[in-house]
Amino acid sequence: MVLSWTPPAGAQRRQEMQLLSDAETEHIIRDMARPIFQAAGIDAAAVNIILVNDNTINAFVAGGQNIFLHTGLLLNVDDAGQLLGVIAHETGHIAGGHLVRGADAMENAFLSSLIGMGIGVLGGIAAKNAGAGAAGLMLGQHLAERNFLSFSRSQESSADQAGLSYLEQSGISARGMETFLEKLGVNEDPLLTSDPDAGYRRTHPLTRERLDSVERFVANSRYGNRPIPAAWNEQFRRIQAKLYAYLDPNGALRRYRADDPSFVARYGRAYAYFRRGEVKQALPLVDGLIAQEPKNPFMYEVKGDLMLQTGRAPDAVAPYRKAIELQPDANSIRVSLAHALLEQNDPRLADEALKNLQVAAKSQQGQSSFLWRLQAQAWSMKGNNGMVAYATAEEAFARGDKPMARAQAERAEKLLPAGSPGWLRAQDIRGQAGGK
Repeated sequence: MVLSWTPPAGAQRRQEMQLLSDAETEHIIRDMARPIFQAAGIDAAAVNIILVNDNTINAFVAGGQNIFLHTGLLLNVDDAGQLLGVIAHETGHIAGGHLVRGADAMENAFLSSLIGMGIGVLGGIAAKNAGAGAAGLMLGQHLAERNFLSFSRSQESSADQAGLSYLEQSGISARGMETFLEKLGVNEDPLLTSDPDAGYRRTHPLTRERLDSVERFVANSRYGNRPIPAAWNEQFRRIQAKLYAYLDPNGALRRYRADDPSFVARYGRAYAYFRRGEVKQALPLVDGLIAQEPKNPFMYEVKGDLMLQTGRAPDAVAPYRKAIELQPDANSIRVSLAHALLEQNDPRLADEALKNLQVAAKSQQGQSSFLWRLQAQAWSMKGNNGMVAYATAEEAFARGDKPMARAQAERAEKLLPAGSPGWLRAQDIRGQAGGK
């Protein structure tokens, strides 16, 4: 789990939004929400789940099929059912086309362009410590004021009804949506309170009529009393434990006591020790979790991260390889594997690193400046100066440095064979960066 950033020049600290990236959390949430996306006619693989490091209870959609979930929401919902209720509602906004109507269209386009530059992906891994990477994404004063992407009351009601329909079609109880709204409570003037719950009410106007409508739906639903699968709640508690440990390792050690033998508690303790850099305490816990669930790719990822972030890159390779074997589409783990391979400064490992980076480059991770920095390092080991220039151009473009991107793209064009994939992409970068 890492913090990522892409700060525009001159942005101010108070305008920052910090994004977290974690393959396990995003995989679990997407997997639980898959039936909802399918009911809405949306390709689940095309939906980006993006975590915002903010303690307010909030969620929003922006820039297309991107669902932003605040850490305050993930840590304060009571169970997976409440989280799915929120996601169903946000999916209603996406399917209803609310993002392209009204005065918010420009803000959505702006945010979408930033997502395209690779925010929220892999930026902190380069810090090489358990605290991996900190900074912020500045989105302007309108976001800092907490009224970004507010929808009208009619749009909120429409998203409710759509979300309830998706839950019903999926055979998932909508009681989680009901209890989440009840948890927030109706507040006609949320701007007058400092209650963290008000973050959601500011961006999602909550009226008595909305709450009554949801309650009536649940009372008449075939699935109103169907429990959320126990496995979903177990998975959700795990990502909560990981998030607690990431944000407050000392607090997590108090919360997940040593006399609690459950998987969740041991995971929370392992990750808290990892965050504190205490390998001797973390490693036995991680090994025990792997022994209990030997087919869980994310336990191997945690072990790889523990090794890599504490200066033991050679020992990180095997667990990362196992994680990818079990979860081939986990492209962020492929980047971590490449990082561990390249940290050893052995040219014989460059081809394996490049193979994984090139697979990851075809996904959202392909817009990560860190990925392209690693590619440049790998091509340098192989002595291919043209591809070093091309990868450096991609890195500069991903972090918004257009002059550097243009200069490196021009260099790549001179060094690479005309018509080759790198040469063609270098031309594209030069044009997008303002070159002739």
